[in-house]
Amino acid sequence: MKAIILFGLTTLVAVAWGRPGTLYTDKWDHINVDEILESQRLLRGYVDCLLDKGRCTPDGKALKETLPDALEHNCSKCTEKQKSSSDKVIRHLINKQPDYWKELSTKYDPQNIYQERYKDKIDDVKAKA
Repeated sequence: MKAIILFGLTTLVAVAWGRPGTLYTDKWDHINVDEILESQRLLRGYVDCLLDKGRCTPDGKALKETLPDALEHNCSKCTEKQKSSSDKVIRHLINKQPDYWKELSTKYDPQNIYQERYKDKIDDVKAKA
């Protein structure tokens, strides 16, 4: 009986530890990305946070901590909502806020590694502008 309980606890611990690594938290999936993109004040706040030029909201801080890993692993741990939102943000920045895109690219991709890796996707976004 003790072996069964021990096995059950071990399995529970393994699942609890293994699960957080599979996807990023969906805690912030409810954020209205359109509202942020439509507001220069809100968008500039997030950009300043990411560029270490301003204070970060909890949402901005989470994004700042997650962004390098998401770039490195092609958003493989992103929820579907996060993938959809990131595509929308990228499309907006490239086509409507190229200065922000350039600043963020300079900080998070100074050697153009990701620009090259995602070149087809970026070109597709520019073509649909």
